[in-house]
Amino acid sequence: AARRDFYWLRSFIAGGVAGCCAKTTTAPLDRVKILLQAHNHHYKHLGVFSALCAVPKKEGYLGLYKGNGAMMIRIFPYGAIQFMAFDQYKKVIKKQLGISGHVHRLMAGSMAGITAVICTYPLDMVRVRLAFQVEGEHKYLGIIHAFKMIYTKEGGFSGFYRGLMPTVVGMAPYAGFSFFTFGTLKSIGLAHAPNLLGRPSLDNPDVLVLKTHVNLLCGGIAGAIAQTISYPLDVTRRRMQLGAVLPDSEKCLTMVQTLKYVYQQHGIRRGLYRGLSLNYIRCIPSQAVAFTTYELMKQFLHLN
Repeated sequence: AARRDFYWLRSFIAGGVAGCCAKTTTAPLDRVKILLQAHNHHYKHLGVFSALCAVPKKEGYLGLYKGNGAMMIRIFPYGAIQFMAFDQYKKVIKKQLGISGHVHRLMAGSMAGITAVICTYPLDMVRVRLAFQVEGEHKYLGIIHAFKMIYTKEGGFSGFYRGLMPTVVGMAPYAGFSFFTFGTLKSIGLAHAPNLLGRPSLDNPDVLVLKTHVNLLCGGIAGAIAQTISYPLDVTRRRMQLGAVLPDSEKCLTMVQTLKYVYQQHGIRRGLYRGLSLNYIRCIPSQAVAFTTYELMKQFLHLN
């Protein structure tokens, strides 16, 4: 039983480390994305690359990593819960429902994504508020202060869950297709070209794992597909989360209202998919690093 207890813990650590590595890779893009998505008035006239150059000039290079501390505190449990829940849900769906093949990956991935989102949402809310601030106009002094302010000023505990619905609705297809695509590519790759794409796992020679560069590629493809499907909901969520901070907040109270408003005001390309190219640059390396780190950590912590 001791080995099994520690299995949970090791699986938790593996997922957490994978999440942190993935997010740190793309933290500067995250900061810029939030500034552009919500039209911050200091940077709203800029594009992605000009904003990436403007932030260090205005706020120093560490400005690109603003909100990253809060991000790590959120992303470790997020990655940990998501990867661990995925493994558990997959077993349950196979055993209890008898569903296997590729569909159980899609279901387990969606459920794992939703579980992770609900558990860590308040931290995401605080991070977005901190990342949206610009030097010299600080409303929140730090993580704890932001928690206190949101709790007292925005209706107690429910204040932390603004925009949860579009997050969950967006997360289900994103996590689902992400795990589904990666798992399917991995199993097809190892079944059809084991010598070309695979190598024996370091902790268990009987188990085949993908070579690192193949892993990165499969993770990247998974990120791109998942992103395209769920992006408009991401834009919606950001608008709702920033709620009180944005001028047109009364028009963006529910998910459907917000989607309609963004579509009517800005259309599909400039509204619902605003910042998508940036998100590809963000999500493709991020998912590639996440899946690759997780697969390496699994070998490192003897999870195969």
